[in-house]
Amino acid sequence: MLTREEDIDVHALKKRGWTVSAIARHLGRDRKTIRAYLNGDREPGVRRKAEGEDWFEKFATYCSARLVEDPHLWASTLFEEVQALGFEASYPTLTRELRKRGLRPACEPCTPAKGRPVAVIEHPAGVETQWDWVDLPNPPAGWGWGKNAHLLVGALSHSSQWRGVLMPSMDQPHLIDGLDRITRALGGVSRDWRFDRMATVINPDTGRVQASFAAVAKHYGVRVVACPPRRGNRKGVVEKANHVAAQRFWRNLPDDVTVEQAQQRLDTWCQAKGDARQRVTPEGKTTVAVVAAAEPLSVPPAAPFPAVLNVGRAVSAQALVSWRGNRYSVPPELAGAQVRLHLRLGSGHLDITTTSPTGLTVPVVIARHRLAPDGAGVMVRDHGHVIALEQAALTASTPAAPHRSKARIPPGEAARAAAEALRVAAGAEPAPAQVNRTPASGKEVVIDLARYAAAAEGRNTLF
Repeated sequence: MLTREEDIDVHALKKRGWTVSAIARHLGRDRKTIRAYLNGDREPGVRRKAEGEDWFEKFATYCSARLVEDPHLWASTLFEEVQALGFEASYPTLTRELRKRGLRPACEPCTPAKGRPVAVIEHPAGVETQWDWVDLPNPPAGWGWGKNAHLLVGALSHSSQWRGVLMPSMDQPHLIDGLDRITRALGGVSRDWRFDRMATVINPDTGRVQASFAAVAKHYGVRVVACPPRRGNRKGVVEKANHVAAQRFWRNLPDDVTVEQAQQRLDTWCQAKGDARQRVTPEGKTTVAVVAAAEPLSVPPAAPFPAVLNVGRAVSAQALVSWRGNRYSVPPELAGAQVRLHLRLGSGHLDITTTSPTGLTVPVVIARHRLAPDGAGVMVRDHGHVIALEQAALTASTPAAPHRSKARIPPGEAARAAAEALRVAAGAEPAPAQVNRTPASGKEVVIDLARYAAAAEGRNTLF
């Protein structure tokens, strides 16, 4: 087979008067090959098929039957099977023939949604809200959330307006808290709430609504609709919102922001950028915000569903516990300890209790505070906690200077007496008594050397 470049050279050399033999020697090809390209019998870049019968046809029937039975059968396993049936070619030849003939059928359950035909689903105004969780990797270390942060996203199917709430956990109380906050941010409650098969809402085994979530649906007056399994396109509105949140909000989030600041950045982006997207309606071009404002949504309940959030916190050295951008006081003797925070949605107060590692003891409420607005940065302190903390701090403080690490401190009288008692008990001789040279008065003695000089005056010998 000649390439297109070689075919061009062959025709150019022929026009210059070169013979077929000379061109063949120049290109290192056979004369019959050169003559075939000059006569137009062969096409450059196309390998000539071998003449004769199709040698692979006798194996194609077996390979097709095996791959229909098992579309996931490895080609290497099939190669070993056909080798036992007399296949003498190589493994790459087998795979090439399988691809060329299209013998491996597509497995419908395993085929991804991408590339499939997608039907247009009508979303009437005010009918459906789609919900989904997004795992956001590597949150800032200051959050203390571990490897992943969790973003609950809710999107109106008709207008595609969406909002999100950052959460440390995907348990049912946090889900209910996020549902309420997003519903109020979207402006109301739609008729249906569509979920994928998340275990906190839908029973994975039966596909029915969880009994614990049925009361939530009744509280908000919605109908819970579950997506069919492995059909992500059915809730494509919220899936697109998930993608946008991960790429345009989370990807460039700085490390030095708090959870409340990150939530504020997300809310601002949704209002300034997300709601400004253009939409085409029968009346003309408009924005997502205008279409969403026209949706007939129901008024949400006056108070959230009374779920109880239960999270753990560490008490700081100032006897304070952090919660959603604010700090709340506890008794000072709990500094450095682990406590639990209990918040009943809609109650307006925060309970701080002791921990129960084994679950056998009942937690004791050690402090109750009125909730401050999220992200206000305030310090809520009980008057009794303030006084107790000040007394504990004053008691622990001392005006004495700290001891020097290189000071010389020999054993005192008490230590020497104890050492002497140990020696006597061991049978050793008592140590000689030390003469106390300190005067009885306890005052320092001053020696006048002038008297010694007067006594020694006029003496010639020392004795």
